[in-house]
Amino acid sequence: MISLDTNVLVRFITNDEPRQAKRARALIEGNDVLVAATVLLESEWVLRAAYGFTADQILDALRKVLGLARMHVEAADKVEKAFSWYAAGLDFADALHVAFSGSAERFATFDEKLVRRAKKISELSVLAV
Repeated sequence: MISLDTNVLVRFITNDEPRQAKRARALIEGNDVLVAATVLLESEWVLRAAYGFTADQILDALRKVLGLARMHVEAADKVEKAFSWYAAGLDFADALHVAFSGSAERFATFDEKLVRRAKKISELSVLAV
């Protein structure tokens, strides 16, 4: 299994540099590959900030890629939970932070907006500090 860097995943999705995109496609389609949660976090940021993708476009692209036959994602259940919260309006980084909080009883933040939004969608208690 080969673990992917953000630049390979983004090149595969955007196809904006044809030679690198071709190499990324061959790698991803020809091998079992792993995408770490940290790569998803950075990929969302790059697609949003550098390429102007909307949240819907990002979710669509990431779900398609992660649905490929030989694609594996770290903690897929947590990532899917974060995807659903992102689709419901939570910031992607915040959604991943909460989803990956493991056995914690609560998630502490200074971000009041996160507290309000998370109360509506997360089973984990998110509290303002």
